[in-house]
Parts: sequence; C-alpha cells; structure tokens
Amino acid sequence: MKRFHVHMHVDDLAKSIAFYSRLFAAEPARVETDYAKWMLEDPRVNFAISTRGDKPGVDHLGFQVDEADELAELKARAQGADMALLDEGATTCCYARSDKHWITDPQGVAWEHFHTLGNIPVFNEATAQQPAQAAQAACCPTGAPSAPAPGQAACCGPTANNPNKCC
Repeated sequence: MKRFHVHMHVDDLAKSIAFYSRLFAAEPARVETDYAKWMLEDPRVNFAISTRGDKPGVDHLGFQVDEADELAELKARAQGADMALLDEGATTCCYARSDKHWITDPQGVAWEHFHTLGNIPVFNEATAQQPAQAAQAACCPTGAPSAPAPGQAACCGPTANNPNKCC
C-alpha cells in the first residue's frame, strides 16, 4: 500500500514538532536532533521535517511503498511521464536504508518514490563521514536545486555548492 510523503525544511525543529504534533494530534514516530517524522494512518502520510536545506518550506513530495513491486510500478509510471528519472537504487537517507528513485515535475518540484528497508542511526551514511557537508543540505533535493539541463531532473548528481549530494 502506498503512503504519501512530504518533506519540509524548518528553521526551528522544536517549535515545528510542537506545532505539527498538535495539528496531527500525534507525536512523531522518530525524532533526531535535526529531523522528525510522523507516520500517519488517516490519511496515510509520511510527513517529515528537518533543519537541513537552503530555506524553509516544502522540500519534496513523494510516495513510500511497502513492497518492491509497488516501487517498480511507480518507476514505470515515472518513466511514462517522460521526465528524467534518477534511479538511486539502494541508498541511505533520512535515517533510513531504502531503494529509491527521483523525478522532477515540470514546475521543478522533486518527487521521491521509495521503499524503506530499515532504519540507520545517521541521516545518511555519506554525510556521517563528512559532517561539514551534512549541514549544507539534506540528501534529499532542496527547494532550490541546481538549474537542470533540458530533459534532466533538477536533483541529479552533485552541484558546485554540494559535491557530496547523494541525489
């Protein structure tokens, strides 16, 4: 079963956790020093916030799936949308090990499709080894990605400002 995913950048994590906990009438399922996540059932939403990124606001949208075949279906749909697809395959991001791919819609909004395989103790394993870059941006696309080439997703690969970007 699919679950809608929203990831937002926030300035004040504690204030945002308090706000969203009241709004959702639920405490986060996971809290870290720079991240919080709610796994809501009604509606089915994976809502995450973090202090990583360039500016506050919606970072990306997406779908989380429970099974590998659902991820394959989403990948086929994304490819059918004639948008550039970045297939990360097995990766780590947002305190989880996942299989994922990304597309960017015509407005430049990044969409993440992923199947979570398990939790990890760090935001992502690449930035755990390079803490200076970890503060610059999440391993997920920011609201201000580098300008994409025609037909290419905005979140593809490293940028001049973030050579260790994982998506």
